[in-house]
Amino acid sequence: MLAGDNGRGQSAGSGVSNAVDCHTMTSTSGVGAAVEALKAPIRVLGLDPAAAGPTGYGVVETDGRRCKMLDYGAFRVDAKRQKECAGAALHDIHSLLCELIRKFEPSVLAVESIFSALNVRTALRLAEVCGVVLLAAAQHGVTVHSYSPREVKASVAGYGHADKRQIQLMVRALLSLTELPEPADAADALAVALCHIQADQARVRFGIPVAANATPRNVRPARRSGRETPLSVASI
Repeated sequence: MLAGDNGRGQSAGSGVSNAVDCHTMTSTSGVGAAVEALKAPIRVLGLDPAAAGPTGYGVVETDGRRCKMLDYGAFRVDAKRQKECAGAALHDIHSLLCELIRKFEPSVLAVESIFSALNVRTALRLAEVCGVVLLAAAQHGVTVHSYSPREVKASVAGYGHADKRQIQLMVRALLSLTELPEPADAADALAVALCHIQADQARVRFGIPVAANATPRNVRPARRSGRETPLSVASI
């Protein structure tokens, strides 16, 4: 877990002689290649899509051991503009996503998946927003992974029913932020990005194949940002 202890105990007795350091193994065994893959840089754009409220976003980069928060925020379409044009919200969200993708060049786009909404109308609006997200990602050749709210909460807070305040506190602690990430939608987006980092490294470490519709992650050089903060993720 992101919040867990990353200490590795050494077994006693005969188990010690059988222990193998993964970092010294060659790629021909498969494990060495996995270790090298874990070190490959990956930049994740996390999104918390909303039907009516703000759509949160957060950009996190990791080299397999440390994470940096590059940017975060939330985007809300003006109520007057929504009244003037039925598709204004979708258009503006698409424009924002395209701008973020061009600016940060993420390797992966991680989205909080649609869950059981309160009513059909809300579910349809969420589906429309998610459709725009998929469109923007496809236009820029970025792979999309989705995670349920419970997966994200369990990954970041260790509890699948954590509330928004708990998520904000955990994201601040995990990313060593000097202040609580606001609004809560932005904190949720950062949590989605962290959840993907954990899941991606678990897939690499245990040799779990990537979904058929997913493309290999791109490795892009990191860009310097004034809002970068370090995080040790050796436990992921």
